Amino acid sequence: MRILQAVFVSLFIIAICSPSQAQYFGKNKPRYKSFDFHVCQTPHFEIYHYLDNNEEYLNTLANQSERWFEMHNQVFQDSFLFKNPLIFYNNHADFQQTRAISGGVSVGTGGVTEALKNRVILPFAMSNQQTHHVLGHELVHAFQYHSIIYGDSTSLRNMANLPLWIVEGLAEYMSLGSKDAHTAMWMRDAVMNDRVPTLEDLYNPAFFPYRYGQAFWSFLTGKYGDDVIRPFFSNIAKFGLNDAIRFTLVEEPDTLSNMWVQAIKSHYAPYVEGKKDNLIGKRLLSEKNSGRMNISPVLSPNGRYVAFLSEKDLFSIDVFLADARSGKIIRKLASTFRDGHFDDFNYIESAGTWSPNSKEFAVVGFKKGVNAILVKDIETGRTTREITIPEIPAFSNISWSPDGKSIVLAGLVNGQIDLYQYFLKDGKVIQLTDNTASEMQPYWSSDGNTIVFASDQLSEERGLVEGKWTFNIAELDIASKNVEIHDIFYGADNLNPVYDHQDNILFVSNRDGFRNLYKYDRESEKVSQMTDLLVGISGITHYSPAISASRKRDRILYSYFTQGKYTIYQTQDERFLNQEVDPMDVQMGAATLPPGTRTTNEIVNPNIAQLESVPFEEVESVVNIDYNPKFKLDYVGGGTGIAVGSNNNFGTTTGLAGGVDLWFSDILGNNKLYSTLSVNGEIYDFGGQVAYVNEKNKIAWGGILSHIPYRYFLNDGFILEEEIVPGIFANRFDTKLIRLFEDRVGLFAQLPFSSIYRVEAGASFSYYSTREERISNYYDLSGFYIGQEREKVESSFDPYSLYNAYLAYVGDNSVFGLASPIKGHRFRVSAEQYGGEFDFTSLTLDGRKYFYAKPFTLAGRFLHYGRYGGETDLLRSLYIGNQLLMRGFSSDDIGTVVTSDDLTINQLLGSKIITTNFEVRVPFTGPEQLALLKSKFLFSELAIFLDVGAAYDDFKDFNENEMVLNAFNEIVEVPKARWVSSTGLSLRINVFGAIILEPYYFIPLTGNHASGFGLNIIPGW
Repeated sequence: MRILQAVFVSLFIIAICSPSQAQYFGKNKPRYKSFDFHVCQTPHFEIYHYLDNNEEYLNTLANQSERWFEMHNQVFQDSFLFKNPLIFYNNHADFQQTRAISGGVSVGTGGVTEALKNRVILPFAMSNQQTHHVLGHELVHAFQYHSIIYGDSTSLRNMANLPLWIVEGLAEYMSLGSKDAHTAMWMRDAVMNDRVPTLEDLYNPAFFPYRYGQAFWSFLTGKYGDDVIRPFFSNIAKFGLNDAIRFTLVEEPDTLSNMWVQAIKSHYAPYVEGKKDNLIGKRLLSEKNSGRMNISPVLSPNGRYVAFLSEKDLFSIDVFLADARSGKIIRKLASTFRDGHFDDFNYIESAGTWSPNSKEFAVVGFKKGVNAILVKDIETGRTTREITIPEIPAFSNISWSPDGKSIVLAGLVNGQIDLYQYFLKDGKVIQLTDNTASEMQPYWSSDGNTIVFASDQLSEERGLVEGKWTFNIAELDIASKNVEIHDIFYGADNLNPVYDHQDNILFVSNRDGFRNLYKYDRESEKVSQMTDLLVGISGITHYSPAISASRKRDRILYSYFTQGKYTIYQTQDERFLNQEVDPMDVQMGAATLPPGTRTTNEIVNPNIAQLESVPFEEVESVVNIDYNPKFKLDYVGGGTGIAVGSNNNFGTTTGLAGGVDLWFSDILGNNKLYSTLSVNGEIYDFGGQVAYVNEKNKIAWGGILSHIPYRYFLNDGFILEEEIVPGIFANRFDTKLIRLFEDRVGLFAQLPFSSIYRVEAGASFSYYSTREERISNYYDLSGFYIGQEREKVESSFDPYSLYNAYLAYVGDNSVFGLASPIKGHRFRVSAEQYGGEFDFTSLTLDGRKYFYAKPFTLAGRFLHYGRYGGETDLLRSLYIGNQLLMRGFSSDDIGTVVTSDDLTINQLLGSKIITTNFEVRVPFTGPEQLALLKSKFLFSELAIFLDVGAAYDDFKDFNENEMVLNAFNEIVEVPKARWVSSTGLSLRINVFGAIILEPYYFIPLTGNHASGFGLNIIPGW
């Protein structure tokens, strides 16, 4: 019995020693600092923020939120039974640390709304208009979730029926309306390249759901009116898109799809039909010599180099250096893989800047919860400086001064966007502007006396233009700090101003609904149109930098958008149109979305156009109270049941089966409580687990408390012809029911240093006890079942306890491909100490490296896991033949005939294991950019593998032999331990993202057993 007890304990130790893959590796979501949130209430919202004495801006946010609520509620006509939570972060770096949602937050995420508590979470953006738009967009999602979750005949699961382009497109339409130059640019591009998607095509992520979804809702409401939004959206959630079209619009899906395609084509035909874009200059960087996305070009002052952002290497946006004349890429300047202490680069709406001697390039990134400047030596690629500015935690759009002494930037402090000057020598900071307007994209003049930038101050002074803050070109005199705003194309967005070699101002404007380049002559004050492009000059977003000019020579770069790609062109001033235009001429017809003529019943567009006059419950002043975390239910899941059954082994039984999961958290997500209760059989089979996690501070910590029963049945003998009552005999068959109870309490903690590296620690105590019953089933002598007796018997096992403590250091910057990691590295170094019934130490050394050279990945892994201490021989041995470690050495593969050259099972067992694995991986079927064979549905990966490993108790086992008996009762001398290896070919198949199947063919290189096939059901290591 003691041996059996040891087996039970060993099984539990193995479970404890084998953490799940999600815990074992994985990227982190670090919390670099704590946030002291306050709460203020408005008629419809609870606003959570940590603004520092900026009551004016808080009032503005409160009123903007209430105005959006009124506008959206006119469409959804929904009654909220609670004040909806709004959570504001002071900047995007802070937002990336939010715990209100569990997943990571990318640089491109402007905000998020989660369904469990209907929380709207967003950071303050780098302009008033961006914050306002994202707030309006996310509040549409709040209405969407609320209307479905609390709707008639709908619940949260109905959200699965809603396509992403329907959900996001509606949020864009209701927050921007049907006049949007950026979305119109995408639609013109689709028409010009004959790529207008059908409704079925819109499910393909190649058609950006925000842009095409917004255009679809504009088309739909233009035809049927805005009052179709609520019933159509609700019916999609209930029945799916096609039936919703039939029930709501009384149209066939194909008919509506044809109308949509025709509406797009006919609306933009007057602008693009029979025309071709007159692209001026030389195509410098495109898909042929770089990536599909080549953005934010920055010319060096000497005109020889261009630094730009691209996804050339597929897996991340990196900074590249190229020759400004030929476009030949010289090197990768910066990458989050190379500069691993940076979490990411601010690639969405910020470009870098050159030192005046053209020897260094600086770019903005995210590091330890703030924005930082990374300075690179262009000759070596070496990092020369990393700059953080404590006074300005969030900034973008940096520009190096001509004298090399300072950098000017757009900074976001406490909700306000201003220009700042940072001095490199002593770290001194000067605030250049101080107002509620948004100043962005600063750029130095060649003499260092002025800075040109984009400002929305005229919108603040004159009022919003059709509900939007728009930007004009402004100049700041460094000596006097006076700002001059140029009244050019008021009502349009005039962005990305730069000085050329003659100190004229080049900028991008959508003043005619297109996105073209313009020049402002500072001496004559004349404005000239430089390009007349049908699609447009653009970066990823409307506000992304897209042009650059040399201040010393006639050389200009611009980024052109077409077919979902971004191409950089190089040219000179003299080759442009240079056509003088009226600076007051603003005609935005090309910025409208279809249809050209809209029906009545308009709600959205009139409200946006007259935003400032929309009546709402105005907030006079807000009152802050301290945030007090309280648990609220997030989720309930599971099910229960009662069953009655009978069988010949255990007689008639009545049992319970099922369970319930309860998840709780506070509004900010800093405190989480998970509980699981389940029962499977009788009352003694009741089990439960409660876990608490606190993520408020840098160190996340928590505790776990559980009671888990395990049931085992053992044959306990039989008695034939037993006299159960006088004169009546029966056969009795006894079965022993053993319940092993594990009662466990544990603590754990985690300290992430970045998104890549972390330290883990934990400790737990487990107490094991048993309850045993004898179940006696009686049968008459003819075999007919008579009945059953059950009695509690004395336990065969003594109660025992185990405790353990562990410490681990983990790193993971790997990029997952189609079925396994294909780039980066992973490692885990951990030590665990066990005590109680058994006393031993375990050590894990696990390192993995992935070298990517398109289309191949060379992957290598070294793994050592060992138990050290005096009692390891009492535990179940580790098996190197596990196919997750070594392929081709499972117990079924090893033959029974043992020779001196063959393997024995004992040689594959030990208290320690070492494996070294190598694979050459190639994406087989999948996305065109990655795989050998293009497929939209079947994602798979081929791999050639070599596995080498050994199991042993001590290193001396490799030099010692032992005598074993083979199948012919012959004694054969074999090594105690030996290295084994195999090679072969595997095919990993990603089954719709749910599971990964890996059928493989192996050829053993050790021993005499045959080659064969195997199957793994797990992602590649």
